[in-house]
Amino acid sequence: MRVHTLRYAQDSGWSADLPETDPTRSLVLCFGAARYMADTDPITELGAAYGCPISGCSTAGEIFGDRVADDTLSVAIVEFDSTPVRAAAEPISLHGSFDTGVAIARQLAHPDLNGLFILSDGLDVNGTELVRGINSIVSGDVTVTGGLAGDGSRFDQTWVLVDGKPTPGFATAVGLYGDAVRIGHGSKGGWDGFGPERVVTKSRGNVVYELDGRPVLALYKEYLGDLAAELPASGLLFPLALRQPDEDKQLVRTILGMDEEAQSLTFAGDLPEGHRVQLMQANFDRLVDGAEDAAASTMARSLPDASLSIAISCVGRRLVLGERTEEELEAALQILPTGVAQVGFYSYGEISPFTDGKCDLHNQTMTLTTIGEVT
Repeated sequence: MRVHTLRYAQDSGWSADLPETDPTRSLVLCFGAARYMADTDPITELGAAYGCPISGCSTAGEIFGDRVADDTLSVAIVEFDSTPVRAAAEPISLHGSFDTGVAIARQLAHPDLNGLFILSDGLDVNGTELVRGINSIVSGDVTVTGGLAGDGSRFDQTWVLVDGKPTPGFATAVGLYGDAVRIGHGSKGGWDGFGPERVVTKSRGNVVYELDGRPVLALYKEYLGDLAAELPASGLLFPLALRQPDEDKQLVRTILGMDEEAQSLTFAGDLPEGHRVQLMQANFDRLVDGAEDAAASTMARSLPDASLSIAISCVGRRLVLGERTEEELEAALQILPTGVAQVGFYSYGEISPFTDGKCDLHNQTMTLTTIGEVT
């Protein structure tokens, strides 16, 4: 397996010449700014150079090694020795999020399926339902990871690559097959809870109307104070920890939108009625430690040196960390073997198993997927 990484910037073009690979055994990953839905020339150039699956999406910041940038493309070109690669795409509006997950998983299901890498539009999707649909088809032995596309803190429009073209409203997946491929995963947060636990008393899917019988938007505005005027973006700084009443396992949910008239908030994933939630706030050092822990989790399976790390971190973490953002990228790479290349993006949601087994939708985590191959 060979991994080539390069980046594209408007002022300087490609950081290196596009390498030649065998298109029958290759995969291209491309993460870029939302603006490249209109300025498609560099993505079109990628598509013309490689007749293989090209998977990618818009971002809230492009990760290249231990650096983060805006208005660029971050690209990895992976040439496998013996791992077959297949791709699938489905429009979310045609099916609904659950059925989209089912349709994608059915396209790629096979006894030799080892892993699925999922990328979805970040706004026109219920991430919980998408993941639930995928889990209903694939076995727990299949590693499912990925993320929801971003659009900075604008929440205007996101895209994924469909047949090499930036397209809104779709979910996509890449399947990796056979015993040679080695896929690792890790997903960690680093946020601290504050204030009382509250009960979700009125919700519909990923739209929440009331906590403890009070309008959720009014409650958030009380906590945010002056930051309330900047909703929904400021809500990224204060996600919700979600758990079932009889479980300690927590998932994190982050805000995607709000409705003043309904006094509701829309989150990246479901918050079922009866579940308990608690507001969370950032702890800078623990956020960076979370990235380090995520990298350590990927090492559960032996990882060859010539491997790829796909880092997907939440836009809320970037807003909180600010100038310290690159510390979490550096922390992840310090744990991984020397020679592992890293690309990725800041997202509106992360997809990964909590520890093992079926995948979950996460928010406000650093999620790493490592891909290597043994011969």
